[in-house]
Amino acid sequence: LAVKDPTAVERANLLNMAKLSIKGLIESALSFGRTLDSDYPPLQQFFVVMEHCLKHGLKVRKSFLSYNKTIWGPLELVEKLYPEAEEIAASVRDLPGLKTPLGRARAWLRLALMQKKMADYLRCLIIQRDLLSEFYEYHALMMEEEGAVIVGLLVGLNVIDANLCVKGEDLDSQVGVIDFSVYLKSDDDIGGKERNVQIAAILDQKNYVEELNRQLNSTVSSLHARVDSLEKSNTKLIEELAIAKNNIIKLQEENHQLRSENTLILMKTQHHLEATKVDVEAELQTYKHSRQGLDEMYNEARRQLREEAQLRQDMESELVVQVSMKHEIEIAMKLLEKDIHEKQDTLIGLRQQLDEVKAINMEMYQKLQVSEDAMKEKNEIISRLEDKTNQINATMKQLEQRLQQAEKAQMEAEAEDEKLKQEYVNKSESLQKEFSQKEKQLLQLETDLKIEKEWRQTLEDDLQKEKETVSHLRAETQEIVNLKKEFLKIQEENKQLKGICEDQEGALQELASKLSESKLKIEDIKEANKALQGQVWLKDKEATHCKLCEKEFSLSKRKHHCRNCGEIFCNACSDNELPLPSSPKPVRVCDSCHAILIQRCSSNVP
Repeated sequence: LAVKDPTAVERANLLNMAKLSIKGLIESALSFGRTLDSDYPPLQQFFVVMEHCLKHGLKVRKSFLSYNKTIWGPLELVEKLYPEAEEIAASVRDLPGLKTPLGRARAWLRLALMQKKMADYLRCLIIQRDLLSEFYEYHALMMEEEGAVIVGLLVGLNVIDANLCVKGEDLDSQVGVIDFSVYLKSDDDIGGKERNVQIAAILDQKNYVEELNRQLNSTVSSLHARVDSLEKSNTKLIEELAIAKNNIIKLQEENHQLRSENTLILMKTQHHLEATKVDVEAELQTYKHSRQGLDEMYNEARRQLREEAQLRQDMESELVVQVSMKHEIEIAMKLLEKDIHEKQDTLIGLRQQLDEVKAINMEMYQKLQVSEDAMKEKNEIISRLEDKTNQINATMKQLEQRLQQAEKAQMEAEAEDEKLKQEYVNKSESLQKEFSQKEKQLLQLETDLKIEKEWRQTLEDDLQKEKETVSHLRAETQEIVNLKKEFLKIQEENKQLKGICEDQEGALQELASKLSESKLKIEDIKEANKALQGQVWLKDKEATHCKLCEKEFSLSKRKHHCRNCGEIFCNACSDNELPLPSSPKPVRVCDSCHAILIQRCSSNVP
């Protein structure tokens, strides 16, 4: 047989116990009442089971005095992952009676259950397994799938309302032992559970019926309110009809006024449009003439600007060349200074050699003194000419070569020095002349550029003014177009008002005709009633035959009495019918006086 992993068996047992405790707590809460206290035994067993589940696989942490193994560490981590849990953690820390981390963890679980967010808090904790690995072993319940299952079961506890007193309860010294006798079933328990289920069903039905009655009462009251509102709206509609008739009369008067105003507006707009057309044509002609002259001026200015730009580019290229030459001369002067310093060092060495060879050759010593004096003079001359000879490079190379030759032959050096002085002077004079010429050219170019800028500025100002005039003309043309659109809109509105007035006039005519017809019919009925007041009907026994056809009355031939003349006819002879608005069916009329006939029952008709 394969040996089972003891940690897996522990996880399975804890999961089953959690299922039983949560199921028992929900069922007992539904039967007992949904609000639970801290003394309720199933609730206490649930907290014990949750404590065992959270303790499974905890790592032992070394403290200063002993080893520590508590669940407060991972629960305290929840407030960092779930910001809403900060309130619970702060309230747990502020409780005065709690001294141990286990007591704080128990208080935290009770507060989370009262908030109905225990499942949310633990779900955030399970998702962050890298943080949980600091507190739990890899085979712990909270690190495996069983932890996710328990979190899902905890969602069902949101139907329960818990009212727990955490402040005065001793949570540090409680002993967490699971009571398995609660979960062992018996026959009495099964019968009691069935009875509780039936009672719960009856209570649910009672609540449903009460809720239904409440909804029906609300619907009845709403219907009454609707009936009242409909009656009020009916009266309002009658009043509005009278107001509408008055408004029709007012609208007719306003229509006449609008027609007169419309004719005046048409005359004014036509006159204004003619005046504006003449002004626009004149302004367009002047604008075209001015535009041609401005185009010519603009082309000339553009050509001059191109020429000036070309000249400026040429001058800039020359300036770049001069700057590069100046830079090269500065580099050459620096190289000359370095060579002079080196030569001075060599001269000091020669002096030392000359001191040693003084006794041998006095003549050579005198020549060396002469050469030293000449070199000093050269150094003074070079220091004076440093500011003037910044643009000479090729001649300095010749000077280096001649200086090297001067060390070898002092007599040749003196002649070469004189030649170099003359060449320096000539070249510096030529460079100064060229530089002065370039400065003059630059001044001329700057003055030309200033003149061109002023000319360009004047051209731009003129163009800006022309643009403003063009925009002003465009705005005026746009105003004319808008006036045309407004005129068309006024015409359309006038047409619509005419149509509405014609429709209203037709409706009024129809109403007047109907009212006149109904008034005439009412007057006829009143006259017939007045005529009948002075006459007496014949008795049934005396009226046996029709006046026109002289046939005896029967079931098929019924009696019809005239209100006006008092004669009696049968239904076959009185075929004339007249429709009345007050009756759904047409009324029979007398042939002689055209009064309304009244049907009478004969003696032999029941």
